[in-house]
Amino acid sequence: MNENKQKEIILQVKNLTVKYNNDICEWFAVNNVSFDLEKGKTLGVVGESGSGKSQTMLAIMKLLSHKAKVSGEAIFHNIDLLKLSDNEINKYRGDAITMAFQDPMTALNPYMTVEKQLIEPLVFHKGYSIQDAQKEALNMLNLVKIPDAKRRMSLYPYEFSGGMRQRVMISMALISKPQILIADELTTALDVTIQAQILKLIKELQNELGMSIIFITHDIGVLAQISDDIIVLYGGSVMEKTNIADLLDNPLHPYSKGLLNAVPDISKDVEFLNTIPGEIPTPQQMPKGCPFATRCDLACEQCFNEKPKSKIINNHIVNCLKL
Repeated sequence: MNENKQKEIILQVKNLTVKYNNDICEWFAVNNVSFDLEKGKTLGVVGESGSGKSQTMLAIMKLLSHKAKVSGEAIFHNIDLLKLSDNEINKYRGDAITMAFQDPMTALNPYMTVEKQLIEPLVFHKGYSIQDAQKEALNMLNLVKIPDAKRRMSLYPYEFSGGMRQRVMISMALISKPQILIADELTTALDVTIQAQILKLIKELQNELGMSIIFITHDIGVLAQISDDIIVLYGGSVMEKTNIADLLDNPLHPYSKGLLNAVPDISKDVEFLNTIPGEIPTPQQMPKGCPFATRCDLACEQCFNEKPKSKIINNHIVNCLKL
């Protein structure tokens, strides 16, 4: 393999910012986030709840409320998705770019059979006949290994187990054979056995369909199994970007180190689990400088008042004044 081969970037996000305001103040949910997604690769996005992971992806898909002020660029095949109208973005959502969510019971329509929910994007986006869409829906349920798929197509979501509902959710996200799948905390609610099966299934489907994946989670252990590259988000800002192997071997940002340190080592008996002290501030209470300053052991006065600039250290892009 030629390591000097130029990367094929399918999605390029530049300086993405999501801002809200009320009568009292203005705050950032996402602050100047940039990243590239390679064709056929998986980009992991990790961070605690409230770090801006989902807001970033919803902004790219133009699924945020109209109260959100979104700026920056999201370039997909030379088209800036953020500049498209609602009608124009609908041509991409659910077709070239799809999103699978954490909780299928809230994402799936409880009043519609699985079959109806599966065939809708094929009829809407691809112009399939009902019969052809039904055949493709059955093929997709078989692909995600739903037992007795033909009979189960006529069932409602509540008639499936949690693991099977998640497979239905994946089949809905993939039925249009998207170029990009955004998986938002897709395995968080599952037990470890089902989680391992879902991750294996996603990798198999990625290889079969040649799609790119953005995998959002708060669990670095999950990303170690599925990701090629990774960005670490905190307080709506990027802390560190690198490939997954380099992050696991040598995390540079204090927040990245804290996340990895919090992953329990099952080979050792421990009395207490490691945690990152403190809590993530609300967007309205973020420090003027580095958002992690309130919880960082290395923080000084400069960290609270000055925004860190990106620097390249080996194969890492890091935002930290102390490195």
